[in-house]
Amino acid sequence: MSVRHDWYQNDEKVVITVLLKNAVEKNYKCEINENSLQITAENYELNLDLHASIIPEKSSHKATPHKIEINLIKKNFGKWAALEKKVQEVAVKVYSGKKPDEWDKLAKDIEKSDDKEEGDAAVNALFKKIYESGTEEQRRAMNKSFQESGGTVLSTNWDEVKKDKVDVKPPDGCEFRKWE
Repeated sequence: MSVRHDWYQNDEKVVITVLLKNAVEKNYKCEINENSLQITAENYELNLDLHASIIPEKSSHKATPHKIEINLIKKNFGKWAALEKKVQEVAVKVYSGKKPDEWDKLAKDIEKSDDKEEGDAAVNALFKKIYESGTEEQRRAMNKSFQESGGTVLSTNWDEVKKDKVDVKPPDGCEFRKWE
């Protein structure tokens, strides 16, 4: 059975929606643990190794005729980079006048840093280093592209960014939602 699921978050919780019709009739079960989530129903199973820890006793789930909604309360306040814990690969489209070997040198400098940051901290350190070493036009392009795209695009090419508003481009399989 092919069942779609989606998620969104704020600093306090993660909400996962599983589009499974008549879940109650299909005897669905939802097991919420500190670092994982398991949902089973007739001919359906979803197992997630969560990106970070949650508080199971404060988390909840409910079924409606069209979906199951799971509210996971985060143990630590803040945004998750992904729903699931994975080996994180950072793929950044950076358009600039720098040569590839200059970007490689920049990445190696970050790897050599004493901080040995991981995950979001490492990504933020990389972006900070790119921003600091860029020209005024590149910094302007980074600011404009990031703000106008809701944080989904980061470009250092001012000639490309200055022409029009930068469109929102969420990662494949994700849906962009504005916070109200």
